[in-house]
Amino acid sequence: MKTIYCGLLIVFLCIGCKKNRQIDEEANLPDATLKTKVLASGLNLPWEIIYGADQFIWFTEKSGKISRLNPQTGEIVRLLVINEVRVNGEGGLLGMTLHPNFSANPYVYVFYGYGNPYKNKLVKFSYANNALSNPQTLLDNIPASTNHNGSRLLIVGDKLFITTGDAEDLSTPQDVNSLAGKILRLNLDGSIPADNPFANNPVWSYGHRNAQGLVAVGNKLFASEHGPDTDDEINIIEKGRNYGWPNVRGLCNETNERPFCTQNNVVESIMQWTPTIAPSGLTYYHSDYIPQFKNSLLLAVLKGAKLTQLKLDETQSSITGTKDFFVNAYGRIRAVCQSPEGKVYICTSNGADDKIIEIYK
Repeated sequence: MKTIYCGLLIVFLCIGCKKNRQIDEEANLPDATLKTKVLASGLNLPWEIIYGADQFIWFTEKSGKISRLNPQTGEIVRLLVINEVRVNGEGGLLGMTLHPNFSANPYVYVFYGYGNPYKNKLVKFSYANNALSNPQTLLDNIPASTNHNGSRLLIVGDKLFITTGDAEDLSTPQDVNSLAGKILRLNLDGSIPADNPFANNPVWSYGHRNAQGLVAVGNKLFASEHGPDTDDEINIIEKGRNYGWPNVRGLCNETNERPFCTQNNVVESIMQWTPTIAPSGLTYYHSDYIPQFKNSLLLAVLKGAKLTQLKLDETQSSITGTKDFFVNAYGRIRAVCQSPEGKVYICTSNGADDKIIEIYK
């Protein structure tokens, strides 16, 4: 019997040694030697980039343009100019996502500002023959402003998530009957899911200031969010939960924040930046192509003008380390995506001669 126990102990120890050795090897990997190539230039404030199942990069420009870029040739095909888009400060044509089964359901979802008074809406287009048509408004009258429009879109399974900013109105984020300062959740036809936390309400989480990055990692949803003069954030988004704004910045660590956090079951951010960096687009990287990036969030940073790696722990519950890339090399970086091969793509947001750049090894 002792022999059996000893044998089992040796097996468990060996498994543990192997696991620790793998972690150590990952930790000791040399810094990734990354190369870059400009695929497109002369763009005007691209806001979203998506690597489509068609092997093209889809992107929006704030003025109302939606285009496809061939990453092999650099050729750009204009799909649509949305004439009713109104650029208003940070507002304009912003977020976009594609139906996950695009070949069978060739739908493109976009979020943009329009009209006077100014407001945002979510619209679904149909794609065929290098053109978008048949616009269907899925959600309208989303509060808008010159600042804090949110607008990152993400489809997880058969549900569409939308980030909205507080539209510079501090009364909205804590009001679950307002669409501003929220992360919303809809069915792909625009209807409200029956299992949303508030009946007949698209709100999934609330108390947000201006979330501009959104990505799913397993069964977790991560968001990046702009703070005011302190506490830019990374949050793990949970159903029906309160993220504190405008009463809380980052952690519940100030005397005037603690009572509100206790009374309202506030979720604290898992990462904060002071001074602020203006975090924007997010992707989750788990490819072997750039092994140093495995199990990391890649974050596009505007004010900080860089791409930041946020290394996750084994359970994807916390950030264990950060590393910055391309600091001040290309200016403000708005969005990031990746190809199935593992190459990474970023777009700049400088307002003049903006670019889409490929990162490879």
